[in-house]
Amino acid sequence: MRFRFPRTLDLGLDRGKSSDVDGPESAAGQRETTLASHEIREKEAAVAGDSDTGDSGSEKVDADAQRGVQLAEAVTEVWTRRDLILAYVLIWIIEFVLGFSSGIVGTLTPYVTSSFAMHSLTATTGIISSLIGGIFKLPFAKIMDIWGRPQAFILMIASITLGLIMMAGCNNVKTYCAAQVFYNLGYYGIDFALTIFIADTSKLRNRSFMIAFASSPWLAVTWCYGPAANSVLDTMGFRWGFGIWSIILPITCAPLCLLFLRNQRKAIKLGLIPPRPSRGTPFQTFIYYCREFDVIGLLLISAGLALFLLSFSLYSYQKDEWRSPLIICFIIFGGLLMIAFGLYEKYLAPVTFIPWTLLRNRTVIFTYIMAASIYLAWYIWDAYFFSLCIVLFRQSITQASYIGNIYTVGSTFWALVIGVAIRFNGRIKRYALFFGVPMTILGVGLMVHFRQPNVNIGYIVMTQIFIAFGGGTLVICEQMSVMAVSRHQNIPAVLAMEAMVANIGSSVGLAIASAMWTGIFPKKLAENLPASAQADLATIYGDLTVQASYPPGSPTRDAIDKSYGQTQRLMLITATCLYSITLVSTLFWEDIDVKNMKQRTKGLI
Repeated sequence: MRFRFPRTLDLGLDRGKSSDVDGPESAAGQRETTLASHEIREKEAAVAGDSDTGDSGSEKVDADAQRGVQLAEAVTEVWTRRDLILAYVLIWIIEFVLGFSSGIVGTLTPYVTSSFAMHSLTATTGIISSLIGGIFKLPFAKIMDIWGRPQAFILMIASITLGLIMMAGCNNVKTYCAAQVFYNLGYYGIDFALTIFIADTSKLRNRSFMIAFASSPWLAVTWCYGPAANSVLDTMGFRWGFGIWSIILPITCAPLCLLFLRNQRKAIKLGLIPPRPSRGTPFQTFIYYCREFDVIGLLLISAGLALFLLSFSLYSYQKDEWRSPLIICFIIFGGLLMIAFGLYEKYLAPVTFIPWTLLRNRTVIFTYIMAASIYLAWYIWDAYFFSLCIVLFRQSITQASYIGNIYTVGSTFWALVIGVAIRFNGRIKRYALFFGVPMTILGVGLMVHFRQPNVNIGYIVMTQIFIAFGGGTLVICEQMSVMAVSRHQNIPAVLAMEAMVANIGSSVGLAIASAMWTGIFPKKLAENLPASAQADLATIYGDLTVQASYPPGSPTRDAIDKSYGQTQRLMLITATCLYSITLVSTLFWEDIDVKNMKQRTKGLI
């Protein structure tokens, strides 16, 4: 689709006024309309004063856009600055509660499966629910575009609440797995909806900071949820640990929902949106929504992704692993369905998920390649990082957890710094190319040397800080690059596709890490273990507790440490080489200046 010149605001207001005059009932409605009109005129004057920066939009509501996009564009015309500041405060609170609850839910999961004497299914339930939650972003992006942002947000609140209620009341692991699916759908959906709201209401030059601001609760959440989960288990038990969040989360989200709906109603009342056309009979309405949702395309890509990603997650549960007929079928048919999705979108789809011209944009293509390479390399080196801290560096579980959280805290903090920097110098490519990627490569490359026996743990902490600063830069620049080159109505789709690509990279990275570990570590143990410990090789290989139980300085512990170092060295070299893809793909981005480029939507913050 191409942009069309929008209707003038005056025409929209004329329609709103005439509808009020026709009935005798609404003096209050007229006052509300007049007040809202005055607010819009004030905002237009403020934006006009900013026009020299190139950050104002020349259009208001895209007449060709889908209904949800039209609502979002119209609502930006009626937001007051007070309401918008309130909305961002509520977003911060919601993200804090969401992160806090997710940490507790993740901590309690092993205790739930153990209570049903099925602890071994802990990983399986997580794999299935996370996979579905990740893939759901694709159809969820369509829901937001067609039905509207508030409606989609409310749907996700209902999903996460239902999941928590099912967790609290489950009596078997199957019910708990289903509950995790609903929970993850809601969790990923709420987080995604808040990101899209930020994209709808922020200027490009400020958007990176606002996205970082919304993520900043993790600076506190990271340290809070562990003690809270222990307290829950020691007092009320896991059922109330879930149940209390089924009350807190919807209450926390309710004010933002009401704020969304209030401003959406105001925009509709002002006539800023063309009336919803009749879809004809119920069957015609059904066909219309199937076409607008791109149902065939979404089925193809969702089924293809599910099969392809499940193969990487479930191969270790098969007797023949990668040679299993089931895994081979998953990979082949998953790949074919994803290819079919591309062909269908290009040649047959009446309404495409993402315009084909956008998928040919070099910045979009190479951002997706960059995202895949980042997550691919990350999971190769990070998959056994916790075990490394426990065994090789003699850290306690608590200390190892703190070291593992350096990335979360450091990247969240640094994203705020980068957001401020982009506000004043909008060349996002330069931040990624000359700082983000080099810092990441430096951190991972240094670990090739430092992840060895007899190295002080302080050096590992240093490398994690480097990687955190690099990652905080890349995550922000990665999202900003695809949003800057996209039309407003395509932003949910391009971000959903980015999440899909990241999921693929993560799954492949975990599979490579697992294959390298299972192929290299036992061989190195066989080479390094003293003759007295050779009989225990299988036990040592398979049990982290056994590995850490041998006293430091003993021949067996030295052999285990040496095997860890040799295996990790190869995994780190592999990851460092893969980051070269990240560097090259970033090099091919357009040199976009989000500070001065003309914005496709009128952001208010």
